[in-house]
Amino acid sequence: MPHDIVNGHIGHIGHNHDHPDHLHSHMPDADKAEELLVLTTQFIDGFIGAKDKMAYLRIAGVPLEIDCPNGGASMKLVDVTLTTEWQVGTASPSFGSRELSYLPYPGDMVTERTNLGFVYVSLDAKHVTDLRSFLQNHPAAAEGHT
Repeated sequence: MPHDIVNGHIGHIGHNHDHPDHLHSHMPDADKAEELLVLTTQFIDGFIGAKDKMAYLRIAGVPLEIDCPNGGASMKLVDVTLTTEWQVGTASPSFGSRELSYLPYPGDMVTERTNLGFVYVSLDAKHVTDLRSFLQNHPAAAEGHT
């Protein structure tokens, strides 16, 4: 079990539970975000380059069918969408006003974000699961296990 040494004492920083089978360490949120960025980038690059897209999805553990979030008939995977967005500024509530405080970014601060979505449908509904959510909710897929 990983231990951290603080002021000469061995302890479990951030651990407030005692499980005999607890053998993993916990990453700080910034590290989790960075890992998620790496995983999504690699997944997207792999999907784009895959000659057999369905085989790639199966290997990655993407379900071809899911339960409808609202109940009802199961939903089938019919599309995989790829979107690219550029954040060109930020807006936030202004103090004491109903107006937004808007700050456009100079060119070198504009950032690109690419995401992938899994589109599931049934006769009654459509549901899109974004790749980040999929990886966060399916740790085996994020680790390459199916």
